[in-house]
Amino acid sequence: MQADIDLTLDIDILRQWIGRTEVMTDHLDAGAAQRMQVTLDRVADMREGAELPPFWHYLYFNPQVPASQLKEDGHEKLGRFLPPISLPRRMWAGGTVKITQPLRVGETCTKTSTIRDVTLKQGRSGPLCFVTVDHDFTVAGEHRLTERQNIVYRDMPAADAEPPTGKAAPLDPTVGFTMTPDRIMLFRYSALIFYSHRIHYDLDYAHDVEGYPGLVVHGPLMAALAGELGRNLQPCKPLKSMSIRALSPLFAPTPFHVEARREADTAQTWVRGPSGDLAMTVDLTFATGPQDT
Repeated sequence: MQADIDLTLDIDILRQWIGRTEVMTDHLDAGAAQRMQVTLDRVADMREGAELPPFWHYLYFNPQVPASQLKEDGHEKLGRFLPPISLPRRMWAGGTVKITQPLRVGETCTKTSTIRDVTLKQGRSGPLCFVTVDHDFTVAGEHRLTERQNIVYRDMPAADAEPPTGKAAPLDPTVGFTMTPDRIMLFRYSALIFYSHRIHYDLDYAHDVEGYPGLVVHGPLMAALAGELGRNLQPCKPLKSMSIRALSPLFAPTPFHVEARREADTAQTWVRGPSGDLAMTVDLTFATGPQDT
């Protein structure tokens, strides 16, 4: 049983976690992918051998944390793999994915996670602590993809704090669709990725403790929706990389818009919130070659 570790903002202590590594192996079973399909109200037709859509790897490799090692917010207690940062609010800020070969349903894959950096900065609302984690994925010793994940920790906002001004989303998408998240969808997705942060399914906690106006839509879910839309714009070209930037949260049950436009060997995708501001951008790069028709 892991002993409790004192939380701190001493950067010299926190940087001792740089280089810490954990390894997980998982079978990319079709059942999890099919449950993701029905969560998105689609036909469950994913079969072994199918290419796993962008960012669906979050369905797998999830640490099996004992209930006694969870904090009140549903996260794992800090200090085992992630450093023991004393700031209470944790947010997924995005990152990058570089793909050598796509993961495929039915494979057995090993994920090696490494803490690459821990930095402390002063933001407008107080201290911010950034943790960079690299995840390398291999199948039978063959490298498939690398994800660099950026996590930010901050204080809870003051009750009278004004929300930050957002950046307006582009007005010229090529394609797009509207998604209306509800508490059932968010609960199902939390269950699929074995992620128990209460802001996604416990409305009282999200509102009363963390100060959100509603249940928070998962960042990786938005990235998966935007990434898949962009991938469909270039179906004949191998996807080589994704760059994800989370800009502002979205809340159930307010509809949001997933939009994209296509360039020669890229696709720019974004998630537009109800006010017209960007909630997330996801830029995709494909193998170079003639323009598809």
